[in-house]
Amino acid sequence: MKSFILALLALSLYGCSSKPQTQQAPPPPSLPVAAVTAGTQTTYQEYPASIEGTINVEIRPQVSGALDKVFVDEGAFVSAGQPIFKINEQPYRAALNNAIAALHAAEATQLNSQLEIDKLTPLVENKVVSDYQLKTAKATNQVAKANIEQAKANISTAQINLGYTLIKAPVSGYIGRLIKKQGSLVAPTDVDALTQLSDVHEVHVYFSLGEKDFVNFKEQYPGQTLGDKLKQLPAVSLLLADGTEYAKQGKIDMIDGQFDKNTGAITVRATFANQQGLLRSGNTGKVRLSLEHKDALIIPESATVDMQDKVFVFTLGDSSKVKKQEINIVGKNGDNYLVKDGVKVGDQIVLSGVDKLQEGMVIQPQKATGKVADAAVTKK
Repeated sequence: MKSFILALLALSLYGCSSKPQTQQAPPPPSLPVAAVTAGTQTTYQEYPASIEGTINVEIRPQVSGALDKVFVDEGAFVSAGQPIFKINEQPYRAALNNAIAALHAAEATQLNSQLEIDKLTPLVENKVVSDYQLKTAKATNQVAKANIEQAKANISTAQINLGYTLIKAPVSGYIGRLIKKQGSLVAPTDVDALTQLSDVHEVHVYFSLGEKDFVNFKEQYPGQTLGDKLKQLPAVSLLLADGTEYAKQGKIDMIDGQFDKNTGAITVRATFANQQGLLRSGNTGKVRLSLEHKDALIIPESATVDMQDKVFVFTLGDSSKVKKQEINIVGKNGDNYLVKDGVKVGDQIVLSGVDKLQEGMVIQPQKATGKVADAAVTKK
């Protein structure tokens, strides 16, 4: 009987302990918030670029023949007028001598016809012979004069062709690869040039802007025309293939007249000084453009969340409820986004933990010290 009473007592105590207890709701999360600020920021855009000399010349023969001499080596610097190649001149010197001989023959024929005219003139005046013979002599004389002119022209042509046997540098610059070697037969109809000559005391760096970038590019700088805007552009930098920055800055001085229909981009040219010849035609790199954003809203990247190709922040509303707000980003500066619209100066945004927030969720805001973000220049 005693054990039965103890069992009932144990069951009673178990029933009391197993009754559900009311659980308290967890407190709202404590998250840092701060006000959106604005300021003037500079961002950088980089575009792939190709480098060319201000003058790139193909050196081709203008006469055919055997290549007798090569006066320079590949990669050598040559001055304008300096000999580069020599083609065998013997056939062209012989042609010049023949042309000179033909001139002498034509001059002798003209002299002979003139003597005939001088002989017949008094005879015709005295009516000893008919004037037909005199007219024939004068016609022969005119033909002889024409032959003289033709012989002189042939001499000029022969002299020009003889001069073409010595190929000189048309401009100062660096010699490219020598496609033909000494002893090779060359001709003006050859597919490949003898070599290329590049004037690189200045280089042209070409890059392309898409339509959107071009519109932003035009709107950034004052001026009614593109020419006016080009004068206002700041200097640009050149990043070489190994990522190092070229020592000198360049100037954008040309924008193509039309967009490429295939790529939807427009070509832009920047010119860089290259007195030391460090840059060569065919080099590649990247042009870095600076872009100034006045009164840009500054928001830390850590305060944003990406959803379906859109970027959102959580703003703090009444009763400490958060609201998801889409923002329009125009650039990035360090760890900060530069925002065009979506929020305004003074709006309170959540700085961290945004990946766990939901629309309308209540938080316990904690004021962050300092500004939303420090301005920092970085590459984009």
